[in-house]
Amino acid sequence: MLTINGITVRLGGRAILDGASASLPPGSRVGLIGRNGAGKSTMVKVIAGQIDPDGGSIDKPRGARIGYIAQEAPAGEATPFDTVLAADVERATLMEQSETEQDPEKLGDIYERLIAIDAYTAPARAAQILLGLGFDEDAQNQPLDSFSGGWKMRVALAALLFSQPDLLLLDEPSNHLDLEAVMWLEDFLRSYKATIVVVSHERDFLNNVVDHILHLQAGKMTLYTGGYDSFERQRAERMAQIAAAKANQDVQRAKLQDYVARNSARASTAKQAQSRAKMLAKMQPIAELANDPTLSFGFPDPEPLRPPLVTLDHASVGYGETPILRRLNLRMDPDDRIALLGRNGNGKTTFARLIAAQLAPMDGTMAATNRMKVGYFTQYQVEELDSDDTPLAHMTRVMKGASPAAVRAQLGRFGFSGDRATGKVGKMSGGEKARLALALITREAPHLLILDEPTNHLDVDAREALVQALNEYKGAVLIVSHDRHMVEMTADRLVLVDGGTAREFDGSLDDYVAFILAKEPKTEGKTRSKEDKKAAAEKRESDKAWRKTAKDAEAEIARLGAERGAIDLAMSDPSHADKALAGLTTGELMKRRAAVVEKIGEVEARWLEATEALEAA
Repeated sequence: MLTINGITVRLGGRAILDGASASLPPGSRVGLIGRNGAGKSTMVKVIAGQIDPDGGSIDKPRGARIGYIAQEAPAGEATPFDTVLAADVERATLMEQSETEQDPEKLGDIYERLIAIDAYTAPARAAQILLGLGFDEDAQNQPLDSFSGGWKMRVALAALLFSQPDLLLLDEPSNHLDLEAVMWLEDFLRSYKATIVVVSHERDFLNNVVDHILHLQAGKMTLYTGGYDSFERQRAERMAQIAAAKANQDVQRAKLQDYVARNSARASTAKQAQSRAKMLAKMQPIAELANDPTLSFGFPDPEPLRPPLVTLDHASVGYGETPILRRLNLRMDPDDRIALLGRNGNGKTTFARLIAAQLAPMDGTMAATNRMKVGYFTQYQVEELDSDDTPLAHMTRVMKGASPAAVRAQLGRFGFSGDRATGKVGKMSGGEKARLALALITREAPHLLILDEPTNHLDVDAREALVQALNEYKGAVLIVSHDRHMVEMTADRLVLVDGGTAREFDGSLDDYVAFILAKEPKTEGKTRSKEDKKAAAEKRESDKAWRKTAKDAEAEIARLGAERGAIDLAMSDPSHADKALAGLTTGELMKRRAAVVEKIGEVEARWLEATEALEAA
């Protein structure tokens, strides 16, 4: 039994958690939910012992092992496979002792304990977990530093699952996963024997995994039995009861106020009036259900265009001279709603960038309506917002020439009205920043919305509001999301990006889930020999030079790109020219720009050579 006793946590003078209490049954799988900023992550850190509460306590079984993902992703030359194996500290220590212990009796105890903790099947379990999270056998044996931050966090999740803690704490575990990995994680957690507390905003994930919902609101917690749909029904009933109680209280309050007003001055009824006045003063107001502006999404409808919007005919797309996707054939009409399916790394973002005209086809053709406007949302836009600016300043900057009323109206569509439009972005939640990014990309009423993981920072209610807004939107939508509910409620066409191409998936999302589960590969996992490890180490060493060349080239390309941008700015607006470029003539700027462009070509060739060498290796 995990018991949370009156936990209070204050941050910046405000009570994030205010006497929150709950008792979680042993072996329960609990979904911790609440609005953005309600304190879910804070509560998880209190349970994990990473935050000392200002009041209250956590009671848990003596000796219980708590598992929680560290905020920093693992890094270094170690492989995912070795990192996951090392997460079981007891096994790693016993294995090391078994190689050095000379005392037969102690050695027997060590072997007995290794058998008890199932140590010899550990490599197979580690490989299976990594495979489920998207690491094939080759990727499992690559150095951690060769992976992006998102993939490193997958390794951290794999290590946590492998360690099999008595209390498993997961905070938004699906944020770095694709749909296929989320399905595997659901299956893993359903069979997990110990207690789980998981923070998630994904309706389907909660329905498929948890058997209790712990709702955090206004600093307090309420435990419900069942999954998310069951919770929502119970909450709707409770909200109806609250609304009815408030209406009844308002009637009673009005009657009391009327009696006091009419009878206070009369000597014969003054005492009764005074008594009713006391009743009125003691009457605790029932909070009205607020109209939450954080649930506001309003996409402006575009002007009509004749179909098709986009047509691909045997197109190929990629980077440099290397195509990522080939044989692309697709037609998008103004009312299409398409979801891209497929594992991360298969090319979904590349396909989206092609449709957004950020990448040109390398082969074949792409025809798009000239007047078509595209709104393209990515997580990078959320991260690149200026934290010292306000939503009003951001929108004014991109809506050049628009009236203040038009700027305010666009912000108002997404809940940024009044003082909310002039607050600092740096103090906004992740969900608020996502709404601002969506407001910015839709300012020109685009005919096509391309949304790449738009729900990562949104809570369940905000996701539902986004679904409704997309269904009311009159333009076309292309969406990449691991949130099945979002895909199921908004998309009427599914396109599978897999095997170096993209093709229509003939079936529903449920059919796709069944398709993935049916083809999921199995592995027995292998304990690598010392020779295998030595060969892998030698391979890493030989690849290190190419990796450094590629990394240095990427940094140089970024620097040269910034230099080219500064020259372009100096040519278009000399008053804002960089000091090093101020005073140069247009001819001199053009020569300098040509030299930079030539240098970029040389560095890109060097980068391509390094990446091809790594791929060949």
